[in-house]
Formats: sequence, structure tokens, C-alpha cells
Amino acid sequence: MIQYLRDHPDDVWQWFLAHVWLSVLPVLIGLLIALPIGWLASRFRWTYAPITNLAGVLYTIPSVALFIIMPSIIHTKILSPINVVVALTVYSVALLVRVVADGLSSVPVDVRAAATAMGFKGFGRFFKVELPIAVPVITAGVRVAMVSNVSLVSAAALIGVAQLGSLFTEGFSLQMTSTVLLGILLCLLLALTLDLLILTLNRWLTPWQRAVVSR
Repeated sequence: MIQYLRDHPDDVWQWFLAHVWLSVLPVLIGLLIALPIGWLASRFRWTYAPITNLAGVLYTIPSVALFIIMPSIIHTKILSPINVVVALTVYSVALLVRVVADGLSSVPVDVRAAATAMGFKGFGRFFKVELPIAVPVITAGVRVAMVSNVSLVSAAALIGVAQLGSLFTEGFSLQMTSTVLLGILLCLLLALTLDLLILTLNRWLTPWQRAVVSR
């Protein structure tokens, strides 16, 4: 494992960087898409069930199958990383829509009423009151989506998209268990690092939680 890393440092580094952006970008795009959809599901409760049920169905689509059919849907080349980004964005939205809806629904009614009485209305109340309070719940969903993406990206190696999953396919083809173990360790390291970054961002966005704990 160490020997492979010494012999192919540039390849491993490029695969690692590719794995990072293929994991992170879909979550960021997915969160931007999930926010308005989740708001809709929380604001108009009759839409909650159909929206979340559709999201659940989307998440059941096998990742490799989605990677393969994506080029025919968005008209890209089979080896384009864009296929992976779009596919994983679909999974991220499917995971985050319910989380966003539940997070916004968890905002107490009296808090909404107090915000309205203070002059917050519409988007102002959403961005300054409701969304900040829902951040801890949404963060939990983002953590799941991010770690899930780190795992799912690896499957893209089966269709030839280079990232840390390439260590699995190469290790399997050469019957080198150490190469596979290296890929597993790097994926774990990446997942733990991204999870820690999300937790740190959550603490920064919710200073009132630290104030409550310190009492």
C-alpha cells in the first residue's frame, strides 16, 4: 500500500482531488435545489407526502445504472465527470428535500409569530429566522449526503471516471489487495475530513447553541 503510494503519488493525488470535487459539488448544488422544494413541502403540507415519496423513489435508482443512462439524458460523453455530478446531485436532492422540509417544520409556531410581530415577513423571515433555526437539522442531512456521495463516487470508476475508485478497479484487475486498502483508507479519510468541516460550519452558523451549552 505504501509502496504503491510512493510509486504513483501524482496519480493518487489527482484521483483524490477528483474525488473531492465529485463528492462536494453535487451536495452544494443539491442543497440549493432542495431548499426551495423543502420550503414548499413545509409551507403547503399537502405537498409533503408526494414530494418526499418521489425523493425516496429517486434514491432507490442504482448508482451505476444512473451513471450509464445519464449521457443519453443530458447528452454528454459516457466518460464525462458531468454525468457523475448530475447523478449524485439527484441523490443529494432526494436525501435533502425531506431534511429541509422537516427542519423548517420544526421551527416553533410561536417563534414564527414573534418574528412576524417584529416585522419579519416572507423571504426576510425565512432567511433571518426560520432557516437559521433549521440549520442543525439540515446539517445532519448534509452530513449523510456528503458521506454517501464519497462512497457513491467510487462506483463511477466502473464506467471509467477517474477518482479514488480507480484504486479499487486497478487493485482488483492486478489482484493487489493493498491497492484496494489504500483506496478504502483514503475514502475514509476524505469522508471524516468533510464531516468535520460540516460540523465546524454548523457550529459557526449556530452560535446560540454554544451559548446554551455553556450555561
